Amino acid sequence: MSALDKIKQFRDSRGWSNYKLAKESGIHEGTLNNLFRLNNQPTIPTLEAICKGLDISMSQFFADGDEAVPLNKEQREMLNIWNTLNKEQKTALLELLKTM
Repeated sequence: MSALDKIKQFRDSRGWSNYKLAKESGIHEGTLNNLFRLNNQPTIPTLEAICKGLDISMSQFFADGDEAVPLNKEQREMLNIWNTLNKEQKTALLELLKTM
C-alpha cells in the first residue's frame, strides 16, 4: 500500500476531509490536494506533519496489520485504564467509542 493510500485510509477512518486533515496537520490544503491529484508521495517533513495531525507516530503509520508499534503516553494511559475495567464496562466503553 502506498503512503497516499495509507493517508486516505487514516483520513477516511476518522471521517475527515482533506481540509480537516490539512488543518490538523498544519499544512496547506492545496499541498495535500496536489499530493492526491498528482499521485505524488509526500516528503518526510510533510508525512511527519500529517502523522502529527492524525495523532499517530511514523511507526504506527508504516506498521502492517498486527505489527507491534510503540504507544504514546495517552495510548498507554488509555490501555492502563482499560485493564482496570470489568467486562461490562469494557463493552459499554467500546459502544461509546463506536458512536464517536
